[in-house]
Amino acid sequence: MAFLLRNSVASHLQSHSQRAQNDSLSQSRRQFHVEPGPREKALLAADPSLKRFKSHKKGVSRVKRLGDVLTIVVIAGCCYEIYVKAVMREEARNQAGASGASA
Repeated sequence: MAFLLRNSVASHLQSHSQRAQNDSLSQSRRQFHVEPGPREKALLAADPSLKRFKSHKKGVSRVKRLGDVLTIVVIAGCCYEIYVKAVMREEARNQAGASGASA
């Protein structure tokens, strides 16, 4: 039984290492640069009619920053509300316990 187990594990490791070698060969083939054809160059060229829709980096970074600030403000407000409710509930328990003990 141990002999069969050793053989199956060995064959699995061997096939795994062969797959890794085949992957490295296919990756090395992909690294060659192929010059794009005329159609690809035309598709990658800047289109002047789309220029007005192009986002500007400064504007995008400002909107991102504004979104981050608003997110932090909303989360802080939610945490504050949870804190206030917990404190109010604790005060209500203390008053109920104090009035129940004195009665």
